[in-house]
Amino acid sequence: MLRHRSRLFLVGTVLAVAASLGIPAVLADPLTNDPIVQVSGASPLGACLGDQAGSGVNYPDSEVEPWLTVNPADSDNLIGAWQQDRWDNGGSKGLVSASSFDGGHTWTLNPNTKSSICTGGTAVNGGNYERASDPWVDVSPDGTAYLMSLSVDTNPGGFGTYPNAMLVSRSTNGGATWEDPVTLRRDTNPNVLNDKNTLTTDPNDSDFVYAIWDRLVSPPGEAAPPNAFENSVAFQGPVWFSRTTDGGDTWEEAREIFDPGTIAQTIGNQIVVLPDNTEFDGELVDFFDLIRNSNRHKTRGFSIALIRSTDNGSTWDRRPTIVDRHLQGVVLDPDDNAPVRTGDILPEPAVDPNSGALYVVWQDARFGPRSSVAFSQSLDGGLTWSPTIKINQTPTTEPLSDQQAFLPTPRVLDDGSIGVIYYDFRNNTSDEGATTPTDVFVAHCHPDTEDCSQASSWGDEIRLTNASFDLRTMPVARGFFPGDYVGLDTDGTDFLSFWSMSHAGDPASAFFRRSGP
Repeated sequence: MLRHRSRLFLVGTVLAVAASLGIPAVLADPLTNDPIVQVSGASPLGACLGDQAGSGVNYPDSEVEPWLTVNPADSDNLIGAWQQDRWDNGGSKGLVSASSFDGGHTWTLNPNTKSSICTGGTAVNGGNYERASDPWVDVSPDGTAYLMSLSVDTNPGGFGTYPNAMLVSRSTNGGATWEDPVTLRRDTNPNVLNDKNTLTTDPNDSDFVYAIWDRLVSPPGEAAPPNAFENSVAFQGPVWFSRTTDGGDTWEEAREIFDPGTIAQTIGNQIVVLPDNTEFDGELVDFFDLIRNSNRHKTRGFSIALIRSTDNGSTWDRRPTIVDRHLQGVVLDPDDNAPVRTGDILPEPAVDPNSGALYVVWQDARFGPRSSVAFSQSLDGGLTWSPTIKINQTPTTEPLSDQQAFLPTPRVLDDGSIGVIYYDFRNNTSDEGATTPTDVFVAHCHPDTEDCSQASSWGDEIRLTNASFDLRTMPVARGFFPGDYVGLDTDGTDFLSFWSMSHAGDPASAFFRRSGP
């Protein structure tokens, strides 16, 4: 595997990549871990503004909310995507992708995703939107890649207005180029926002790909001012879904598959697919945060929930299964309580590709005054769940405000090892909010020898950042903003991390690192 190749080759490759981008290389201890690779640098979108009204503050050269996928047909082919040049009031100039064909050692940027005007979108190809957000990539077993975006116009100004659309593009060459986007849903009603989309390829059948999101509708008789939709708890937000059954040649008309009721919503919908083996039949499991403002169903407030489909998404459960209550883990600067925007209402699931064990993580406040990484597992396809535990390894000897952990994403290796990436403030220095030193880690558990439902089994941890970065120099979007989620995937043997952080005068760049279990 790549992680056993010559360390001299790896170091030389990183130095060459850094020189080509005009950025400093950050190297690892060659005896402990592969090096960090900086994937992005200066913005490839240049002076393009996209939003003709120019409403809001733009952060050039910023790459936030990165997501990563590995091609199952060629584990050396990795594809990442992110928001390029973030706006403070929502979205970015467009989504940019990057491809690697050598396991993450070198990367080629592709700004022509057609997710917005600045990334090649036109009225002819269907991508003529002023801003884009929520990048998501995945690859089918046959190597066909898909990129999904939330693309919006901002007339009369600000994100979360209209029109807004769910777009999906396809690539048959490892992300080197993207076909014209397919519009799954477009709304011109100013009281509606399609939001928080994800896309999942079916590991059991390359013909099937599933796109899912919440569709937020403002209360009857109330107008929706700019920015009112994002993460609102007062609006109705049912789950919407579309799929392809022919490898992306056509997509079914988008439809509602779960209605949480009035004055209620879902957010953070994400599908995982169970294996097709002696125990499971490739069922789909959609995880989301269920938000209810009434107690009619005895679930007022926030809950981690799921619905299942046993027929590739043709039909879905009418009632959700509740994993646990969710005590929302809001993150604040440890020194001055300045807001930090993270995916505090977005559960992140993973599935063991062999056993079918399901895992879900989220930010939760039950273990401390603010945010910790919560974990639960199911060994029966999502029907029952283990008690929620805290798994981040942030030292409890640090001040309470420095013990916050956030932005978790889980993945599972072929041997069943579970990895969870997250950020924390354990190396923060108290300076009255002048800086906020922040780091990124991957914690591990190994179900073959450990009971991962027990917090004591999560002692293994790898630090991904060689040195702390200053979170306060990142773009601001209702708080310092690395993204509502960050990327983690595997090639079966190694964990492949893909995250955003500031560095050397750059507000945010995407970084990649390979690490073992």
